[in-house]
Amino acid sequence: MVDTATNTPVPSRVNFGAVVRATAGNFLEMFDFFLFGIYAAPIGKAFFDTGDEFTNTLIAFVVFWIGAMMRPLGAIYLGAYVDTIGRRKGLILALGIMAIGTIIIAVTPTYASIGVIAPIVVIIGRLLQGFSAGVELGGVSVYLAEIATPKNKGFVVSFQSGSQQIAVVAAAAIGYAVSLALPVDQVFAWGWRIPFVIGCLIVPLLFVLQVSLEETPEFAARKHRPGPSEIYRSLAANAGTVLLGMLMVMLTTVSFYFITVYTPDFGKTLKFSASDALFVTGLVALANFCLLPIGGALSDRYGRLPVMLSAAALMLVAAWPGLTYLAAGPTFTKLILVELVFSLGYSFYNGAMVVALTELVPPALRASAFSLAYSLAAALFGTSTPAISKTLIGITGDKAAPAFWLMIAAALSIFAATMFYRKPPVAK
Repeated sequence: MVDTATNTPVPSRVNFGAVVRATAGNFLEMFDFFLFGIYAAPIGKAFFDTGDEFTNTLIAFVVFWIGAMMRPLGAIYLGAYVDTIGRRKGLILALGIMAIGTIIIAVTPTYASIGVIAPIVVIIGRLLQGFSAGVELGGVSVYLAEIATPKNKGFVVSFQSGSQQIAVVAAAAIGYAVSLALPVDQVFAWGWRIPFVIGCLIVPLLFVLQVSLEETPEFAARKHRPGPSEIYRSLAANAGTVLLGMLMVMLTTVSFYFITVYTPDFGKTLKFSASDALFVTGLVALANFCLLPIGGALSDRYGRLPVMLSAAALMLVAAWPGLTYLAAGPTFTKLILVELVFSLGYSFYNGAMVVALTELVPPALRASAFSLAYSLAAALFGTSTPAISKTLIGITGDKAAPAFWLMIAAALSIFAATMFYRKPPVAK
């Protein structure tokens, strides 16, 4: 089937086997990123030991953020590669770079063993992970958008984010098991490495899955494939589109990192046990996995913008009362309730937003422009959320203070989404 308006092939049905294989690398990306957040305290002690647990954890979150600052570079350079060479080859390359970064973090000796070399090597591992992640998410989203049928594009593309939730569930489950099996001092000493080693062991399977992918019909049918230099010039010409896309993505990245990566440390701040906080994190990720396809399907039926605005409005009005209610008297039930409300807002917004961004960026720059917009949001806003949240609590003494960051993200994303659809950008 061919789209007569654009003269490009349109799939008549979805190959869900290809959906699973395409999202395999996405699983590893979030599995590794999330592990670094879960084990921020022992990682901080192992590689950046200052003698103060709060400072150690904060430094680890800063390193978590520094790694994400490589994502825009990965989006630019690897994104150009994906737009020039193909979706399939780009995903395989990104997976390889991510695997190297993961192995480095898993095997690097502690600061006590090799001194200042340890934090340097770990930071290099994080930079490699960030460089790879810069295009992994965008490449997968574009691949899914191009193999989906027009009527179910939102539903299909939502599985990009869905694979991340499975990774969070897996990481939280492994972390939960480790916290039950080992005493705290052993988790800090070496137990935190177990999940990273498991991540290394599944890399060969992920490679097998992605090597079997076929190129998307839309990309294969293109007669002109711009080279990297042409793509870089086009990205510069479309800078306004990319920046508006970045703001539209902001709520997705901030809310996701708050309800997943930051939850274990936030639970600790609220005096919950590590196992309880990890259980809630896994439950939230499972809820995300169930709700994301619903958000994508709703956007297929009712439009991308109405779903995005409704979900963002929920986050805007619920953040402060929700966290105030939780902080006033923390209980396990309250933590689950508040996080599930945030999960609903995140999932419905993201389910509509990701597919919307693939449709709003210029087709010739689909992988690179999408990846750059998403990576800038993740680097500047999302992965900095744990550090910002912890800092806000430290400065104000108010455990509900992270609500202000969530509200800012919701307001800016509402503005950006409205502007995108009010006057859709013209490709240059």
